[in-house]
Amino acid sequence: MTDMRPNTKKLFIKTYGCQMNVYDSDRMADALAPHGYEPTGDIMAADLVLLNTCHIREKASEKVFSELGRMKELRDLRRAAGADLVIGVAGCVAQAEGEEIARRAPVVDMVFGPQSYHRLPQMLDGAAARRDLHPSQHRAVVDTDYPDEDKFEHLPAATKEVTIKRGLTAFLTVQEGCDKFCAFCVVPYTRGAEVSRPVRQVLEEARALVAAGVKEITLLGQNVNGYHGLDATGRSVGLGALAYLLADISGLERVRYTTSHPRDMDDALIAAHRDLDILMPYLHLPVQSGSDSILKAMNRRHTAAEYLRIIERIRTARPDMALSGDFIVGFPGETDQDFEDTLSIIREVGYASAYSFKYSTRPGTPGANLDGQIAEDLKTERLHRLQDLINSQTTAFHAACVGKTMPVLVERPGRQAGQVGGRSPYLQAVHFEGSTDLIGAIHQVEIVGTSVNSLVGRLRQAQAA
Repeated sequence: MTDMRPNTKKLFIKTYGCQMNVYDSDRMADALAPHGYEPTGDIMAADLVLLNTCHIREKASEKVFSELGRMKELRDLRRAAGADLVIGVAGCVAQAEGEEIARRAPVVDMVFGPQSYHRLPQMLDGAAARRDLHPSQHRAVVDTDYPDEDKFEHLPAATKEVTIKRGLTAFLTVQEGCDKFCAFCVVPYTRGAEVSRPVRQVLEEARALVAAGVKEITLLGQNVNGYHGLDATGRSVGLGALAYLLADISGLERVRYTTSHPRDMDDALIAAHRDLDILMPYLHLPVQSGSDSILKAMNRRHTAAEYLRIIERIRTARPDMALSGDFIVGFPGETDQDFEDTLSIIREVGYASAYSFKYSTRPGTPGANLDGQIAEDLKTERLHRLQDLINSQTTAFHAACVGKTMPVLVERPGRQAGQVGGRSPYLQAVHFEGSTDLIGAIHQVEIVGTSVNSLVGRLRQAQAA
């Protein structure tokens, strides 16, 4: 692209799905900033709209096509007003169905996967060259190849001004893709094989975020604890060793990571939780089911007993560790006993929170072709029972926090006048009475109550004075 003037055009990105998509959307904005695109929260003011899609949820493709119908109406309005609108579809749905999107939705100018968004400026040039064609000849630029080059090396460093807008917390992708091939999951087909960023890249980006005011970084990966980035000597570094390196960055107060696989929860990472206060005592470690037969059918490659032994080792190293998890109910072949086994493992672990879903088929995954598909009403009934149990555990966890004093990273004004809000080490929302001068630092807060989705706190008197 030849336009290098700053702030000449407006960019609107709608992000679906996981935290990694949030990170990718930020990096798309970084890639376009040198070419005159400034992010906007007003879609009506946008010159470029990108839909950064997720393939995990049910009927993801249909939802994208429905959104594109609305985009066509928006483009027609813009053109009637003498303006124009460029539309792109990014992310995992784009990766899986790129050509189909181009065929079914002529309104789209670009379709590109999560491994190619560093080429966005070139794609925009290609789209511009096609826009003068007759509608019957117009076709979107489609870029869903897995590139040989490292996209992170080709992305520009985020400017301090852009980074500041991301606030006190930030996501940082360290690993992409997955080699596990769970029978229910599309990630290996949309994100590709496991790839870890070099240690140098991760540390450079972390230091840049901290220099811009970020206090807490969440490391991201489809299988983040499978991280194996190379250091300057060519040695493979695991996530545990990476955590020690991040702990040496002055000004970085907190580190989290998600999402993990039980098979990659190794001794070094558990030791890092024991040794590093910077590593938060809140771990998302999905088990998916408590039934060994269902775990085998899912190709999880661990048993319920092995998962429980991992939890025991983690809690021995870090007794204050709180657990979060993922659960799928109604996987093909799931019997009443299989489901009871899942409830049993939930009771034994005691989760602070969890995500739970009814199984739904994903085209191209092994689970889609399995016999023994479960009736929808039975899946719904089981999901409600599981969620009731999880909700009771979450309520109990919040209640157990009352009377404790916690370090809270204060991030923003509260919803009520005179309040501020932030996050506990366990990722709970906490609000309490206090001045906005408290924003940007960690303060000791006594938890005095709970509300539906948050904790109620009181600033320790020594600090309040």
